[in-house]
Amino acid sequence: MTFKFLGTGTSVGVPQIGCKCEVCTSNDPRDKRRRCGAYVRTDEGAFLIDTPPEMRVAALEYGIDKVDAVVLTHSHMDHVAGFDDVRRFNTINGVMGPDGRIVGAPMNCYAMPETIEQMHRIFPYVKPQVNELGLYRPMINFVEDDTFSVAGVQLKRLKVSHGFECCGYLIGGKIGYISDCNFLPEETISSLQGIDVMILNCLRQRPHPTHLNMDKALGYLERINPSKAYLIHMCHDFSHKKWLEMLPDGIEPAYDGLEIKI
Repeated sequence: MTFKFLGTGTSVGVPQIGCKCEVCTSNDPRDKRRRCGAYVRTDEGAFLIDTPPEMRVAALEYGIDKVDAVVLTHSHMDHVAGFDDVRRFNTINGVMGPDGRIVGAPMNCYAMPETIEQMHRIFPYVKPQVNELGLYRPMINFVEDDTFSVAGVQLKRLKVSHGFECCGYLIGGKIGYISDCNFLPEETISSLQGIDVMILNCLRQRPHPTHLNMDKALGYLERINPSKAYLIHMCHDFSHKKWLEMLPDGIEPAYDGLEIKI
């Protein structure tokens, strides 16, 4: 299983529009942080975790040409604004129709019931079949299951708080992924303890009402005790180099394009 970080930044991205700080003007490519998303690939298939605004750009840059499903954490725009571009993978996965044209294949999207309801409001034209004109924009089957399998990988939804009920995922029993939270319930911590890789949001050093800051993130990581941990959803307060200097052994800031193999 290969896990690639498509984006590691906060909701406004880094560099921030109009900002001239040291990080936003940095020449280190690891300081360019798109909005959070990930791509998981196995020998049996591939799936996206969230569809951030720059998903199309990341897919082109990293040569992503296969997606069998989408897994959503929640419906904030920094995590779903690129959802319309999923229709390109409907086409790639399609079959030849009787008239010689490609007929797009529907795709499963796994999410909490509340997220699915919100996605229908944000993208009212998304349906599992073509519309009355024979067009698709995109073709999606929304699935509410808490535990499911994609590309031969078992996923388990994890409850977290992001100022409201949100979720992360345990992927293949090996990787924990929580991009947005300010609190982890005990059942989620128990599900993650001792895993191979933990990916956790850490916005900045200062407290924030809906995201973990450094002290809280490190506290949770100490309890989870993964073999390796990566921080995501970082703002522009610190450069990648500065994060590395501040963090203990075994914990690193992720960066866009980083690929890990399990």
